[in-house]
Amino acid sequence: MLGPASLVLGVFVMILFASWLIRRVRGSPLSDEQRESLESHQEAQGRDPPVDVGEEHEVAIQEFTEHHTGERQAVCKVEGFVIFVEDVPSHYEATDVIQISILSFNRGNTSATATYVG
Repeated sequence: MLGPASLVLGVFVMILFASWLIRRVRGSPLSDEQRESLESHQEAQGRDPPVDVGEEHEVAIQEFTEHHTGERQAVCKVEGFVIFVEDVPSHYEATDVIQISILSFNRGNTSATATYVG
């Protein structure tokens, strides 16, 4: 026979499991920034990139990010299309304008990699 403590513990565990399962099925609510990023990504998947490999563009640096290799990269955009720029000298800051050359696209052509040229 189960005691009252065992029954309370069992109900508590069931409630925890049910709340975890509900969160897992529904997913966590997205912030406005996450929702906007997701919508931009989905839109990018349905269009051709506005740049081509080998082209040079003058772009403004939006922000800096760290590549998985640990290298600092500038994040730039051409017509809303995201371009990660390598080899940007450290004295540049967000909003500075630089010249880049497109090197390649990621799988799915939703972003590109470029190198700093001036």
